[in-house]
Amino acid sequence: MPEKNGGESVGEARRRSEADRERLQRLSERQRRKRLSNAIGKQRLHAQDEIDRLSSLLSMPERAREGSMAIYRDAWEHDLIHGRSIEKILAASIYMACRTHNVPRTLGEIENATKVGRKDIIKTAKLLTNRLGMKLAPTSPLAYVGRFCAKLSLEQRVEERAREIINAALEKDITSGRGPTGISASAIYIAAILCDDRKTQKDVAEATGVTEVTLRVRYKELARELGITVE
Repeated sequence: MPEKNGGESVGEARRRSEADRERLQRLSERQRRKRLSNAIGKQRLHAQDEIDRLSSLLSMPERAREGSMAIYRDAWEHDLIHGRSIEKILAASIYMACRTHNVPRTLGEIENATKVGRKDIIKTAKLLTNRLGMKLAPTSPLAYVGRFCAKLSLEQRVEERAREIINAALEKDITSGRGPTGISASAIYIAAILCDDRKTQKDVAEATGVTEVTLRVRYKELARELGITVE
């Protein structure tokens, strides 16, 4: 006869104990999933709020703001967030969205808004583009001309002349391998001189986010290759 334990056989007690353990495990797993879901929800909400804040700081249009959030969500779903700085992921998402939607924002502007170094932004953006199967088209120097001229309070004719210079440089393929902001800044500097609406190299460098050294090298190169005399 099987042993009894308070009117219950040992086998029955064992089965009941195992059933209780399974129930506790299921309950614990449900609680763990709920906590994880809450944490994910809070983190995504934080990311959304941060992208909204940064988009406002950078005066980004709605398409770029939404694009930034879409890239961040893709990074999350591909498990690219875990173990990495959320700030870097957000900064890279914004940089990539601006590139994708042809919204001219310099690395310097994104760096100032996000407080993430430009090297980290580029490194993280390369990681995301590779892992998410994205391709970022190069930004044309023409994309920056309007904003840069506005920052420098230059006349419309300077902007038009700068565009002519850039188009000529593009046709001669002398912009290859050069940063678009440096080319844009240099064309604007030359155009301002030609239109007798001069700005100092320091003013142009500060407004465009390029160094004075880069500006000097690029504007001399453009002037030489295009046969423009700059005095």
